[in-house]
Amino acid sequence: MARHQALHRGRRGLRWFAAVLAATLLAAGCGGGDDAPVAQDPGAANGAAPGGDPGAGGEAPALSALDACNALQGMPIPAAQLALATGGATVSGATLIAAGAAGNTLGEYCQVRGAIAPVDPAAPSILFAVNLPTQWNGKGIQFGGGGFDGRLIDGTETVRFAMPDDPAPLARGYATWGDDSGHQSSSITDGRFAVNDEALRNYGGDTLKKTHDVALALIQARYGKAPQRAYFLGTSTGGRDALSYIQRWPADYDGVIANEPALNYTGTRLSNVAVGRALYLNNGAGWLNLNKTLLVQDAAMAACDRLDGVADKIVSNVEGCRAGAQQVLAGLRCAGGADAGDSCLSDAQIATVKAIEAPLQLNYPLANGVTVAGGYNLLEGALVAGPFTSRDLGTRPVPGNPATTADANMYVTGDQWVKYFIARDAGFDALTFDPASPGSWTARVQAVSALTDATNPDISAFLARGGRLVLLHGLADEVISPNSTIAWFQAVTATVGQGAVDQGIRFYTVPGMGHGTGSFLPAWNSLTALENWVELGAAPGTRTVMDTNAQTYGRTRPLCQYPAWPKYKGSGSADAAVNYTCEGASGVVQACLNLPSAATAYKGGNTLGEELTVSVDPATLQYTVTVDASLQRAAGTQRSGRLSPQGGCTYASDENGARFTFGGGGVVTGGVVPASGAGFAPLLAFRNVSSDYKAVADIYNVNGIQYAAADHAATVRNGAARLRSSAATWQTCQDPGTGGFIVYDAACTATTKGYIAWNAARNAFDYMVGGTIAANDGTLSGSLISGMVNGKPVPLVLTRSATAYGMSVYTPQPATLPVGAADGTYRLQGTDGILADADLAGATIVRAGASGALAYNLPVAGVMAASGDVSGFYTASGGVLAGTAGTRFELGVMY
Repeated sequence: MARHQALHRGRRGLRWFAAVLAATLLAAGCGGGDDAPVAQDPGAANGAAPGGDPGAGGEAPALSALDACNALQGMPIPAAQLALATGGATVSGATLIAAGAAGNTLGEYCQVRGAIAPVDPAAPSILFAVNLPTQWNGKGIQFGGGGFDGRLIDGTETVRFAMPDDPAPLARGYATWGDDSGHQSSSITDGRFAVNDEALRNYGGDTLKKTHDVALALIQARYGKAPQRAYFLGTSTGGRDALSYIQRWPADYDGVIANEPALNYTGTRLSNVAVGRALYLNNGAGWLNLNKTLLVQDAAMAACDRLDGVADKIVSNVEGCRAGAQQVLAGLRCAGGADAGDSCLSDAQIATVKAIEAPLQLNYPLANGVTVAGGYNLLEGALVAGPFTSRDLGTRPVPGNPATTADANMYVTGDQWVKYFIARDAGFDALTFDPASPGSWTARVQAVSALTDATNPDISAFLARGGRLVLLHGLADEVISPNSTIAWFQAVTATVGQGAVDQGIRFYTVPGMGHGTGSFLPAWNSLTALENWVELGAAPGTRTVMDTNAQTYGRTRPLCQYPAWPKYKGSGSADAAVNYTCEGASGVVQACLNLPSAATAYKGGNTLGEELTVSVDPATLQYTVTVDASLQRAAGTQRSGRLSPQGGCTYASDENGARFTFGGGGVVTGGVVPASGAGFAPLLAFRNVSSDYKAVADIYNVNGIQYAAADHAATVRNGAARLRSSAATWQTCQDPGTGGFIVYDAACTATTKGYIAWNAARNAFDYMVGGTIAANDGTLSGSLISGMVNGKPVPLVLTRSATAYGMSVYTPQPATLPVGAADGTYRLQGTDGILADADLAGATIVRAGASGALAYNLPVAGVMAASGDVSGFYTASGGVLAGTAGTRFELGVMY
């Protein structure tokens, strides 16, 4: 009877889910009219595909955002919908949060809350949170947790270590979700849940998959489709969550960010206990009070601070510091080895420092053959006392049982772990547990390790499908050892190979950064870097991070890839990243991953309006530029040269002084010698172009340059354009007062209209002004190259008319461009012959060493206005940056 009732409930839940899904699919079928701005399409607000031509009549009206949210109230998700065993899930609340609601900075979204029932009735439920924005960007993000969890991660968070003005993912249009790891507690150091097997498995990682499957069911019900891209973001335990997920379910996420991950989870807890035993056994002879702890830290800083070239309270050359660490420690010994006060350390206290510092060697293997837990860099700049950390070694030499906040932070979590994960006895004395040789507890430790650790080095399945991992750890972390993360990264490299690591992993280490504390707290737009990597193929290299510590707010350092570290050049401001180099890497210049593997042709044009084909042979680095259409020279004219590597994906040309940079997704910038005159004309070309005008149909901002045919005088060209999907027609608009950018309006007065016609012989559209498609009586005025970068259109318009010639880059004109959406470093080439790098980070731009401020969506949405020492207007799409200032036009690709 019970089985029959359960089956009936499952079928009823499936019918309910199908009904909601059907209603949402109807909503997704409604679109706007041909002249409606795409970014403001009413269908897009309900998850429909934006823009497009009116569909056939008779469609049901779209659900409003409120109705679509209310439809999720009480929604059951049967256990059969989830990959892992559960008792099914139920939505307990679905509330539409208005964009203007008090305190809401996340835009309008449907706040969904619910629970996933356990299989074991004695186990707690998993509480989950899913947030569904009305203006959905088609992507999703899962957030990991922290500590022993027990608190609901609600998905409204900002990205950890984001720039101060970086909007939360939900505000950027992401569907977001999180959970409480499968139990509820007011403290993230409460381990009592682990006495239940199902709760422990959930915490070990099962809850992540269960919540993921629930979130996707709700997204499907709300929008009628699954996310196009999905990411996982996690820090500490959440970093372990991220790595555990791609090790166990490699197909679910396109990219993950794992900050300071507690991946060797069991090793960390064993190390906690080992430190506790050094501190507290023998009546606390090894315990260090605050003054003695500061004595150790100050001695290490005095010895190592200048090893990176500057005294800044940051030990950057950690391994160089480690070489002399034991001598520094020996110099702190009290005469005779007995405790003689706060000016020195007894032998027992020196042994404690060594227990904190040294890796813990185990006499048995944990999961994946791990036998070592990394030590903490206490003698290399890590802080467990003082103004840069809230953690310490406690205030008493005899700990409580259980340990409390009066005891060493390093021991508290270890005590909870032994009591509840291993012994499952609240009265167990953790100090009697030998982590190196736990005797009869060994099998239990290994079983828990198999459930909770994320140390499997074989992530080849994740990498093989194009998965991307950004891994970051502070070298001064006093809670989760960076040395364990380094050991795992090295194991991954040995397992999957250096090539796969170069292709899919970026591992950054940060000197001075503790566990959310430390003398350097980095801020950077890591999510944007991951998006650009996954969606545009622009792999992040060395980046710039900003310190957010109040005392040193705003100083910057390079974010170096392991094993490199920032070294001061010896001159210039010590607070500016530009005055540092990344030292200590292998010295091998990494080959460009964006260079084609075989001889390849790119289609594009240059700033003189010439339509070009650029052919590159990666084996010889020879290239040829063929002129396909031009006002200045005959079609078929060729220029050839050889490229020489300049590092990464940038190459110098021996033919014209330009440099060629290969961006992700098949885009290249370079330069070609003009028909007359010296220097080069910047070019932009694409590996893939589309012959389907609907592929590039959208509303765009126009950014480019135009030369008068009569006297060749240069003027920048700014405005708006519409490429219609109902027919291959176009329209441009300019502000009637300024002649510049304008919000697209079909009724604009400063306008030009025409159509495009595919020319198969040249692999480009002919750009016709005036006339009609039916009569084909327009005036040929140039070309439109429908460049596609990772599936995203980047139209390039090359003007060649009786009165003018030039180039314009089209970038979508959105409802709004989030601050930081264009973050990255770009290699620029200008019509003034200047080669420069531009680093965009939030509301700042650094171009050729000069700094400026970026005002997003000024003068119109999608445009960034630069002011200060850098001026002009910038637009970005598909990893391509276009800029205009005065009479200069410059092009760049992200690298």
